[in-house]
Amino acid sequence: MIADVLRGGLLALQDYVVYHVLTCLIPAFLLAGGMVAFVPKEAVLRYLGIASRRIVTYLSAAFASFFVAACSCTVIPVSAGVYFAGASIGAAFIILWVAPATNVLALTYTGAIIGWEMAVVRIVSAFLMALVVGAVMTAAFHREEMARLAEAQAVNDGAPSDPDARVKWNDIVLLLLIVNDLLAPNYVIRTGPYWQKVVVWAAGMVVVAAYAWRTKSGDEIRHWLGETWWFVRIILPLLLAGVFIVGVIGALLPQQLVENLVGGNSLRASFIATLVGAVSYFATMTEAPFVHKLMQLGMGKGPALALLLTGPGLSLPNWIAIARVFGVRKSAVYVVTLIVLGTLVGWVAGNVVWRS
Repeated sequence: MIADVLRGGLLALQDYVVYHVLTCLIPAFLLAGGMVAFVPKEAVLRYLGIASRRIVTYLSAAFASFFVAACSCTVIPVSAGVYFAGASIGAAFIILWVAPATNVLALTYTGAIIGWEMAVVRIVSAFLMALVVGAVMTAAFHREEMARLAEAQAVNDGAPSDPDARVKWNDIVLLLLIVNDLLAPNYVIRTGPYWQKVVVWAAGMVVVAAYAWRTKSGDEIRHWLGETWWFVRIILPLLLAGVFIVGVIGALLPQQLVENLVGGNSLRASFIATLVGAVSYFATMTEAPFVHKLMQLGMGKGPALALLLTGPGLSLPNWIAIARVFGVRKSAVYVVTLIVLGTLVGWVAGNVVWRS
């Protein structure tokens, strides 16, 4: 029994390291470090900052995240990079939610496997939830945000901040090349052996390295890699520990029990589906076939929607890493908010959209 449980954790860890660290986390960490190193805080504050109009900031963050196909763990360094570059907590946590919960790749796959009605309801629900998440996080940490704003606008290292600061074009190109390397393996290679994704990733990384070598000084590259290492050191160990724990839980929790608890569209079924999704780890797109199988076994559409949202959007490793990067209070408020929202959205959709 103990051997089986440990084997479940080790297999989950092996799968994550083999299929996610190289093609997902490395470019994600480089992107996070690049945003801190090369993007002036004034530029971030102008578009996603605390002083910007909230609705514009929230919609901008949600729309941009729609095109980022990242799992709940891969997106953390991206969101953290934006946050520490000066974005508001609302914008940062919207990115943290939307990118894994409702990116264009996962939605396309959901439509193909489960049906386009589910895909449309999923995207509308995720965007509405994103606005609530942004508002809740901003309200809950308003004083802290005001302190961050004052600090960002104050004198920086003895010199006034530049309100007209812009991101340099060579920095924009470099960051876009990293984004391309993060997204290309999943967009270009949707089926087939994993080594093909590695080839696409490696080609993109060669381009990133060559461009950085030509356009950046040695000091700039060292600063970038130093910021990148900070994210790796803070986030990666906890992600790996969390993935192992999820594998252990998966070995202990019989799937049949889950299937028996999430039939119909009751509030209880929606809550259980949300809770299972919030704890379990799903790589982006893997939630659709899993939910489709459970629906074939009797899972209601409302709980299915809740699991489609929180499955890729949250996970136990995600909770732990968010707590390490942003703080335990922020992690707790974020997770509880999404569990409540996921439960209510699944229940309302199950009894309104799919009312029998």
